[in-house]
Amino acid sequence: MRSVLFLGLYLSAASLGWAQSPAPAAKASAPPMASGASVTAAVEKRAERIQVEDSAARIDELRVGGETQSISVQPKGGLPAYQIAPDSGQRSWKILSF
Repeated sequence: MRSVLFLGLYLSAASLGWAQSPAPAAKASAPPMASGASVTAAVEKRAERIQVEDSAARIDELRVGGETQSISVQPKGGLPAYQIAPDSGQRSWKILSF
């Protein structure tokens, strides 16, 4: 009877230790900032150039930070290139280009 009681107490004490959450990881300290540096640093955004081409046209798209900045379309067959405004979807052609 004593061994069953001892085993029960031992298992309950061990389960309390297992139920404890691990200690939080120590945060890496940031390197000291130079004097006069801004506290809020600007986040650098990634720029992507996406080019899609098929038998009718070539489309060049520029994205900065996942947001489309410009779309340029070059149709094949000698037609003039044009740009599409990402916010409104309107097309515009360059009449005189040097």
